[in-house]
Amino acid sequence: MDLPVLWFGVAVLAWVLFFVLEGFDFGVGFLGPLLGRTDAERGAAVRTVGPVWDGNEVWLVAAIGVTFAAFPDWYAALLSGLYLPVVAALLLLAVRGVALEFRGKHDSPRWHARCDAFLATSSLLLAATWGAVLGVLLQGLALAADGEVHAAGALGGLTRTLAPVTGPWAVLGGLVGVLLAAVHGATFLSLRTTGVLRARARRLAVATAPALAVCGLAVVLAEGTPAVAAAVVLLVVAALAAWRRAEALAFAATSLAVAVAVVAVFTAHLPVLLPSTLDAAADVTLRGAVAPASSLHLISVVGVVVLPGVVAYQLWSYWVFRRRVASGHEPVPASPAAALR
Repeated sequence: MDLPVLWFGVAVLAWVLFFVLEGFDFGVGFLGPLLGRTDAERGAAVRTVGPVWDGNEVWLVAAIGVTFAAFPDWYAALLSGLYLPVVAALLLLAVRGVALEFRGKHDSPRWHARCDAFLATSSLLLAATWGAVLGVLLQGLALAADGEVHAAGALGGLTRTLAPVTGPWAVLGGLVGVLLAAVHGATFLSLRTTGVLRARARRLAVATAPALAVCGLAVVLAEGTPAVAAAVVLLVVAALAAWRRAEALAFAATSLAVAVAVVAVFTAHLPVLLPSTLDAAADVTLRGAVAPASSLHLISVVGVVVLPGVVAYQLWSYWVFRRRVASGHEPVPASPAAALR
């Protein structure tokens, strides 16, 4: 068995699960105040992710842990070169977690509104930040022959870690990240809620998916990544399914679109894991960045024991909390037109 290829697949799978599961978390976080007209409706949106959001974040720990253990040079180049954006993302995750947990600590609309504001802001910034990071993976970092990320300027290290997320691919990735989280979150809300909140979420998914598909086509034309074309097709399927009220199909399509997009980014330059924008000889490759064989054998034993249990527990938790959440005290509208007013 080719352990480097196997563990690259596991690392990509962990990143895919993180972005798929946290993608709708982020979307729900910043769509709640937009789609919820009352405190009860906004609370219903939060309750759709309340039991599962912290479990979804486990896959970020798994993804970073696998990347560190199996490909230490890749981990070092990526996370040191993007130190400040990654730290900002971790701080935003903390803010979002506090907002989610503290919202129910005080039964006051004013308190709820403050928590919702922190939740929406942190979720929006997280979607943009992680989208920008994926954009950097497509663009590459300024890696030199010594394996360090370099950048000129008086600010030194600050410039070195911020410059990559100001590039055109990072900006496009941030925009796509926000739109994708919006569509994914909207299809999740339409699947997990009732009444007017369900109808508004479905309408937003129908309206936003085409704009995201256009961004995906721009990536296909500029980068020549065929796999992204599959994500574009899936977004069209999601929009049509949402329009026809096939909410489970719409959510499945957006989930697959996120998964395909993430896989496309991580495999765009194989066998190069992280391209250098300075010198092709400094590229981080799969074979060059892999850990020693003894380390791969050790983490293989640990992975066989731990990963199936994590997956089983998460599947069980989603099954337990599978029922729809009522969107406040309002009756279900008699027609779609009434629901969307």
